[in-house]
Amino acid sequence: MDVVTASPDLRTSPGSAHHPRAILAIILVSYFLILMDNSVIFTGLPSIAAAMGLDSTGLSWVQDAYTLVFGGLLLLGARLGDLLGRRRVFVAGLAVFVTASFLIGVAPGGAWLIAGRALQGVGAAIVAPSALSLLTASFAEGEQRSRAVAWYAATAGIGASLGMLVGGAAAQWISWRAGFFINVPIGIAMALLAPRYLPAGRPQPGRFDLAGAFSATLGVGALVFAIIESAGRGWTDPIVVASAVVAAVLLTVLVLHERRAEQPIMPLHLFADRRRAGAYAARALYMGAMIGFFFFTTQLLQDVLGFSAFEAGAAFLPMTAVNFVVATLLPRIARRFGEAPVLVAGVGLTLAGMAWLAQIGTATSYLSGIALPMVIIGAGQGLAFAPLTSFGIVGVRSEEAGAASGLVNTAHQLGMATGLAILVAASADAVDLTTEVATALTWGTGLLALSLLVVVAVIVPAQRRLRPTESRATTQMTAR
Repeated sequence: MDVVTASPDLRTSPGSAHHPRAILAIILVSYFLILMDNSVIFTGLPSIAAAMGLDSTGLSWVQDAYTLVFGGLLLLGARLGDLLGRRRVFVAGLAVFVTASFLIGVAPGGAWLIAGRALQGVGAAIVAPSALSLLTASFAEGEQRSRAVAWYAATAGIGASLGMLVGGAAAQWISWRAGFFINVPIGIAMALLAPRYLPAGRPQPGRFDLAGAFSATLGVGALVFAIIESAGRGWTDPIVVASAVVAAVLLTVLVLHERRAEQPIMPLHLFADRRRAGAYAARALYMGAMIGFFFFTTQLLQDVLGFSAFEAGAAFLPMTAVNFVVATLLPRIARRFGEAPVLVAGVGLTLAGMAWLAQIGTATSYLSGIALPMVIIGAGQGLAFAPLTSFGIVGVRSEEAGAASGLVNTAHQLGMATGLAILVAASADAVDLTTEVATALTWGTGLLALSLLVVVAVIVPAQRRLRPTESRATTQMTAR
């Protein structure tokens, strides 16, 4: 990958393997695979719906099964890496992910497909926190780590949109299944290379917080199920009400359990810093809007504007290019202006682009009504992702870096799962697809407005109260 040669002076931290380019390549390629599979399925949704007989609710579960399990198990996945060794867990996670990708590729029906996506989420939940921890351990703190993490952040920003292109090409020229089969050889290659190049790390003594992990997963699952089912059943339906009650009970149990757990999977004191707490909330709202953007816009491109699956994926390239350029320039921009102002600008630009895109109608052209708003959204993403992540891990002790990173990724994934459920429910009564997409994007704009409010009201004031030395240190942090 070119990403490696662009930083020729990368050096690993003491005690790690002396192959920085190989280390970075393995981590970025593996991370890209799990991010890509958040969106690779979108451009194949019309084909999947026809082949599997799935309605809009079923299609949303094809996505939510992955993001929900991914997000729910991230905290446990981070803990597994600490206790068993990050490289060992990383390879095991890749094995699960590759197996699930193959099973999805041969899925004979909707239930199999959704179950495969859930299993894929298990593998992703193991790989993601281990990859981040391995990157942190492999590169010395300072400029070298900042450069490595900048590429990591750029990968996070473009993974979803490139997934659209890969999925579209596969759906048009081969089959939507090919978008998942491609994971198999690449994932196997990364799993074979990992033991040779990645640092092994030392397992730490401790216990698994299984009760916390299952409470989080089942509680959020019940919440998302209630939101999705409300679209067709209504909020007063007994099943919806029961699911919402179960969610409230389980999430309450989670908080009570974590307060007294000896080795909590989610240390509650991590929320004491307003910057971290604000970053988790702002990220969840931001990603809830962005997953709706990808989910609904690709359907608009294909079913209203008549784009092929590949053309729909390629339609996101302007956004991808701008996102990548801005993300790679971000360390320089943040050093000059500070991360808090950059974050405000990033979320604000995304909000403006989404509000513009929400004005689509039957006469909307791609260039003026879709491509130009996408460019603004891409610039906003490139500015927002890094500060959202660095504020999510700011000020944590080294022994809790994994837990904080797990919370960042959990907010990311659960924000997407819940956000998509909300937008599907909000647009369910639309008279046609164009109105449905416009309604969903309008609600997405609202989620971004709430995200911006959290940034301005919570993160910015807390950052301003920092001592100058701490503020400068925070500015030099980069994001995932």
